Amino acid sequence: MVKTRLKCAALSDAGLVRKNNEDAFYIDPDRGIFLVVDGIGGQAAGEKAAAIAVDRIRSRLERQTGTTEQRIREAIAVANNEIFRAAQRNPEWHGMACVLTLAVLEDAWVIVGHVGDSRLYQVRHGEIRKITHDHSPVGEREDARELSEAEAMQHPRRNEVFRDVGSEEHAPDDPDFIEIQRLPFDPASALILCSDGLSDLVGSEAIRSLVEQRAGDPEASARALVGAANIAGGKDNVTVIVVEGEDFQLPAPPAAPSRTWGWSVVALAAVAAAFYGGRATAPKPPPAPAVHVPRVLAVGNGATYPSIGEAMAAAQHGDTVTVLAGEYREQIQLKSGVTLRAAVPREAVLRAAPMSDGPAITADHVQGASVSGLRIAAAPDLPIATGILLLDSAVRLEDDEVDGAKVGIEIRGVGSPALVGNAVHDCSAEGLLVSGASTPWISHNSFQRDKGGVRARDGAQPALMGNVFEKAALQLLPGADMKTLRERNFFLEERRAGR
Repeated sequence: MVKTRLKCAALSDAGLVRKNNEDAFYIDPDRGIFLVVDGIGGQAAGEKAAAIAVDRIRSRLERQTGTTEQRIREAIAVANNEIFRAAQRNPEWHGMACVLTLAVLEDAWVIVGHVGDSRLYQVRHGEIRKITHDHSPVGEREDARELSEAEAMQHPRRNEVFRDVGSEEHAPDDPDFIEIQRLPFDPASALILCSDGLSDLVGSEAIRSLVEQRAGDPEASARALVGAANIAGGKDNVTVIVVEGEDFQLPAPPAAPSRTWGWSVVALAAVAAAFYGGRATAPKPPPAPAVHVPRVLAVGNGATYPSIGEAMAAAQHGDTVTVLAGEYREQIQLKSGVTLRAAVPREAVLRAAPMSDGPAITADHVQGASVSGLRIAAAPDLPIATGILLLDSAVRLEDDEVDGAKVGIEIRGVGSPALVGNAVHDCSAEGLLVSGASTPWISHNSFQRDKGGVRARDGAQPALMGNVFEKAALQLLPGADMKTLRERNFFLEERRAGR
């Protein structure tokens, strides 16, 4: 039972780039339960994983048996195993998972269960403290102070995690699975639970300022935080829960204002408040320069643009090119900051361009672009040498399919692209070929019946998590930790053999 009067609010938003929201949250102030979940997976898989996590954790915590720590461990383990089993039953959800942060307030304590890179902050007496630890290589370096917060936020491999909920079965007490903490809850403090859609874009001091300036109104704080993430780019879904103790209030100002007060934080508070209808007390900023208003450019029969290439030529940074169902015989050049997506996943089919054997999709020194939901399909009379070619680029490929190309996806040079939830199959050479100094994040994809499998060469260091390999070998550089890779990915032949 919670012994302090709480004020709390929660808000979740898809952001400005993604079309669906794979985050979820649950709050039960009477029982002191607060949960943020960030789903992982293509199509609806991430949303499904998050929904399962919320349902199973809520159900277990409502049964008042065992210590709070035991209930938290059991709740997260039950959710983990149900997500894993659901993915095995439904091929469309294969590889789905989530990360989450759970806080249970009990008497004068808060007990935390945490897996992944969502976060819990505590704001108290003018200071902010990160309670949870990011279960990621970059997060570990930040916690060890090898990287500053700003360096970690901008790191190209920021989104890698080495713990999640759902990619493999777990028992409640498995080591290196659930992080449990118990700490005193100060009625003069506030707790902020959030997905990385906030913490990757808004620094901790800005978070503290936004919450403190709205002390007593957690709904306004939640709106301001989500607004700040969207103003900073809105690259991901963002979810926040703000929990205030009964004595939480704006700290008294110092006797003499500091001349080094960061105007950027004040300005961020003002703009974020305006973005979500909050109150702003900051000085009026200078007039904003003219900006391009993002557009959606439709491609297909009866749409504005008959071809993807024409729409891409007209697109500017921030625009989205949406491709209606149908077949398209052309080669696509991606642009920085432009999203290419199928209106219905896998219903927009890209075939070989006439008189060409080059890549179906190419990105050359492209940053901040994404491709989602497209199907690239070769045929005996319409061969495709390379499905997608990324050259010195940071592009996100999500929920795409490459069927029957010679090389499914090739990544060359520098850059940190991300491949999430794609299906690459029946390629006559490599399903994925990575070379050069690239450090791609390869998460929850399937590689099936690709003769060359997945191959890294010339110094490439791909990070692989939750991928499925079926008749597709994994060929990495000498010295790669194959034991860990086999633990973090799924090799169907080995599972069938009982290994």
